Amino acid sequence: MSEAASRHTPVMLDRCVELLSPALTRPDSVAIDATLGMGGHTEALLTRLPDLRVVGIDRDRDAIALATARLAFAGERFSAFHGTYDEIDGALATVGATHAGAILFDLGVSSLQIDEDDRGFAYSRDAPLDMRMNRDDPVTAASLLATETEDELARILHVYGEERFARKIARSIVRRRETDPIERSEQLVDLVRACIPAATRTPGSNPAKRTFQALRIAVNRELDVLEAAMKAAIDSIDVGGRIVVLSYHSLEDRIVKHAFAAGTETSAPPSMPVVPLEAQPYLKLLTRGAEKASEDEAASNSRSKPVRLRAVERTRSTARTS
Repeated sequence: MSEAASRHTPVMLDRCVELLSPALTRPDSVAIDATLGMGGHTEALLTRLPDLRVVGIDRDRDAIALATARLAFAGERFSAFHGTYDEIDGALATVGATHAGAILFDLGVSSLQIDEDDRGFAYSRDAPLDMRMNRDDPVTAASLLATETEDELARILHVYGEERFARKIARSIVRRRETDPIERSEQLVDLVRACIPAATRTPGSNPAKRTFQALRIAVNRELDVLEAAMKAAIDSIDVGGRIVVLSYHSLEDRIVKHAFAAGTETSAPPSMPVVPLEAQPYLKLLTRGAEKASEDEAASNSRSKPVRLRAVERTRSTARTS
């Protein structure tokens, strides 16, 4: 077993393969794994579809190295692209393609990033507050905490973390950094815990969870990239092509839901007797709402507990979305 395989269990693996496979039956099919991670979903696709070519996108060079070793068995059928998951056109161009048969997104922070202490993603272990998915990026969580205004910190915590005590935490950060720079996860956890009344905390949950989520999203511009990625993915799939998205919190899922809804609903007024082609839906939902992992999977793989899976199929061609 490869190092990547031993460190990571893909979420809803069989369901993802089941949904993607019908769009990948042609011998020249190309799939995009927009969030390659340690390559678990791509390994399954390449194994079960022997004519398939996959381009895996990831902003984390460490993940690309591990996944590439794991997928060496596929030879030229796999290639990696270092970038963010909205760079689908660029990834396709590396294999001479303009459209994909299927695109997969497994959003959020990867097991690799959580497990590596020096990455600073985990609130359960003391580490430098880094949180960059791409270590080439200039902004870290520590530098963000050191430079942003109280208003901006409060906005980040409220919008990206849905933290009800955002203003109190932001004010405390600004006061603390005047004498004591907040550079390690343990410092931040202690500060947040002091800001949140014990009576309002969720039993068994770390009170800093929402703050860490918010900072990670801000550092990596995750929601802005996701909005661009949904447009790029819809533009890049063939008619009959499919998109599958695994989301792990409501902010991600909301963006995905709205992007898919825009393509599955008519844009014509209800009073119009005949709906012109350009106003007709161009996507078809493949799931009823958002699917969850089974109880057995949630019990055996804790990362699958919050997952929400949505999938669509392209039903007709359109002009590229703006």
